[in-house]
Amino acid sequence: MEIANESLIKLHHCRGISWKMIDSLLKVDPTLQLDNIPSFISTSLSPTMQREIVETIRSNHVEEQLNQYRYNHIHVITFFDPLYPPFLKEIYQPPWVLYAKGDLSLLQSKKKLAIVGSRMATLYSTKVIQKLMKELVAEEIVIVSGLAHGVDSIAHKLAIGNGGKTIGVIAGGIFHIYPKENRELAGEMMKHHLVLSEYPPLTKPQKWQFPMRNRIISGLSNGTLIVEAKKKSGSLITANFAVNEGRDVFAVPGNIFSSFSDGPNELIQQGAKPVLEAKDILEEWKHLM
Repeated sequence: MEIANESLIKLHHCRGISWKMIDSLLKVDPTLQLDNIPSFISTSLSPTMQREIVETIRSNHVEEQLNQYRYNHIHVITFFDPLYPPFLKEIYQPPWVLYAKGDLSLLQSKKKLAIVGSRMATLYSTKVIQKLMKELVAEEIVIVSGLAHGVDSIAHKLAIGNGGKTIGVIAGGIFHIYPKENRELAGEMMKHHLVLSEYPPLTKPQKWQFPMRNRIISGLSNGTLIVEAKKKSGSLITANFAVNEGRDVFAVPGNIFSSFSDGPNELIQQGAKPVLEAKDILEEWKHLM
């Protein structure tokens, strides 16, 4: 699959290329042999997109960028690469390419828990995650979250503080960490843990990328724990992705008078397992221990 890997990376750097466009091109030629460009490109693509693909493939621009990634110890992992996490292949529209910096062995961990919640988390979130984290990392469970404000940051920091391992999945590229307040945290994770993106490193984060990255957070994980979240929040999007992929959904019950507890409490009513202590998760995962 070496040809497909190289060609897929080139296609992934084309401006305006979408998941569906790459999917249609793979259906035309699963090996993505781009030697004969005119016969390769599907006529279903717009003339503008066809020109973009031709120009990208024929230029040295992508190779120059790949050299920059290598210099910065950023690994490029395609869907066809043996390093690509098997769990992630099971989701709807799995990313064609992952850009990763840090400990790649974490991708193969058999016990990963996504912890997500409100960006405006209260002290309750910190206390809950503090209570759970020591036992979770003692069982070598890797914590996955989105490197955002609030619950995400708390989960990453407490996993590190308790001697555990953590993966951050970001919107935008690795050269554009958002929010800027988490750049130091991201830097530490790139050295000793792992930061992932489905976008080339020079990509600036866009609003639509945040809900899209939630499918990767849940897709990497055996289950997702929602701590605090309002009814309409990205955390519930992550929970829905987990449900659709047949993964476990856990939720921390909260104060019925707090809007930050509406999301988890509603999930529990819908069948999510309530979590009061770490053993509530560990009991479900005895087969993984």
